[in-house]
Amino acid sequence: MRGMAASLLALLLLVAGTPARADLVLSLSKARVTITSNFTGDTLVLFGVIDPGAVPPSASPDVVVTVRGPSESFTTWRKERRFGLWVNVDGRSFLAAPSYLAVLASRPPADMADAETLRWEQAGLDNNRLLQRIGSDYADVVPQDPFRQAFLRVKQAQGLYFERPAGVEFIAPNVFRATIPIPGTAPIGTYEVVVKTFSGGALVGRGTLPLEVAKVDFEQTVATTAQDHPWLYGLATALMALTVGFIANIAFRRD
Repeated sequence: MRGMAASLLALLLLVAGTPARADLVLSLSKARVTITSNFTGDTLVLFGVIDPGAVPPSASPDVVVTVRGPSESFTTWRKERRFGLWVNVDGRSFLAAPSYLAVLASRPPADMADAETLRWEQAGLDNNRLLQRIGSDYADVVPQDPFRQAFLRVKQAQGLYFERPAGVEFIAPNVFRATIPIPGTAPIGTYEVVVKTFSGGALVGRGTLPLEVAKVDFEQTVATTAQDHPWLYGLATALMALTVGFIANIAFRRD
């Protein structure tokens, strides 16, 4: 709580010294999450201040926070039962999809603006673009596409994709906060925190912040070695497995 209060105080001081043209001022409780061997997850708090001049006096602002992790490729398969076995019969590749995708909002995005505006601004889980390779073409598809739905189900089951329509809380008329969970399975890399504000069905402000998720100490050394020297890492892993097996054989053999 003390860290959150300090972040909020720093944010308010920053706003006081920010020119009036700034529509949105943002601050994270911390900009770097470190992963160690006993890491089970972390929670960050995002604070934001909306310039009162960006919102009509008679209107209340809406906020959508979207957190995207490093891009990755993923293939979704459709299975059918043939000759008594379940086999893959068709697949769809998702290219440059976020490895982590969290959507937090002050209320359901569908209530903030029309469908076209939400789709253009990627406000809401279903409105985020997920590029697919369909034959020789590359395109996004409608939210009801079965491959897209299967992809989302897998990611949601892993705890890496989720949407919280009440995930943004206003603590003052133009001051808000959102709690961003980082699961223990979160991939390392640079994340992007995108905040968009709406009023009267239109976008009135936006801002972005970087977030770093990184391994430290021994975990970082192992990850770097595996990435930069895969053959050496594979050889070391094989030798370690053989050594453990040899020791176990000696320890548990019966003479």
